[in-house]
Amino acid sequence: MRRVLVTGITGQDGGYLVEQLLAEGCEVHGFVHDKDATVPDFAAAYPSVVLHPGDLADSAGLAALVQEVEPDELYNFAGISSVAFSWEHPVLTAELSGVAVAVLLQAALELQERTGRPVRCVQASSAEMFGEAEVVPQDERTAIRPVSPYGAAKAYAHHMAGVYRGRGLHVASCILFNHESPRRPTTFVTRKITAAAARIGVEGSGVIRLGNLDAKRDWGWAPDYVAAMVLAARHTRPDDFVVASGTAHTVAQFAEAALRRAGVGDTWHEHVEVDPAFLRPQDAPLMVGDASKAHRELGWAPTVSFDELVGRMVDADLALVRAEA
Repeated sequence: MRRVLVTGITGQDGGYLVEQLLAEGCEVHGFVHDKDATVPDFAAAYPSVVLHPGDLADSAGLAALVQEVEPDELYNFAGISSVAFSWEHPVLTAELSGVAVAVLLQAALELQERTGRPVRCVQASSAEMFGEAEVVPQDERTAIRPVSPYGAAKAYAHHMAGVYRGRGLHVASCILFNHESPRRPTTFVTRKITAAAARIGVEGSGVIRLGNLDAKRDWGWAPDYVAAMVLAARHTRPDDFVVASGTAHTVAQFAEAALRRAGVGDTWHEHVEVDPAFLRPQDAPLMVGDASKAHRELGWAPTVSFDELVGRMVDADLALVRAEA
């Protein structure tokens, strides 16, 4: 039986990965923050998953966990998940999204050397590393030029994946572009939009306050991206893989699609306002990925279009609003 350790297991990607792994019959272990309020609900939903509370900042504890569990596969989804939060806490972001990855990879290498069997690792990298990208679309060869503490921390972790790959550890670094689902918290702009659009659609009034409406992102369906990471973990050769849909849409287009799905229609723009409080100090201008390598080497392809992605999120939020009513 394959034994798997997942950090950040209670997040959006962790939940979808757990469902795939359990369906395969894997033994799943999850590293969770000891103050994560979502743990009880997660444990109730997935009772067969063994949860290990701790803190990413505790390097010794993190390394000891890897040695204790002895995973065949290690997926690192943990760390700071918000670019805005990273601006407020840049040092913490560096520790949890950067240094902790080095701890995990070193522990995996030591486990591999001690047991004599391979440990396959996946680092969830981010397109935010590209920042002021020199080319569009971005692929695995695009220069890394982060413009936020979040992107810089992810860049360090991404480089460390390459360093440990050179030491003989199977480390796949999946450079994930934005991927969404109804499981996103409302602190993310996509879920903020769909939740607000659903409420407006039901109640007939309301406004969604957003930052830069012209910011473009390459949005995809989260379960598709999780599937790509599993393929990367089990590929014959560890490498870097961009995981993206290949199409970009603006925040305004996301809001329009959501409001139209909620039934607002041509008056959607009357329900959207720009709030300076949500503008970032610096925003990566155009982010769109070229996943040709993942298509070619992993046999991966996205299955859900942009409109369907937005529609699924709005439909889920409509159901929540109506249930409340």
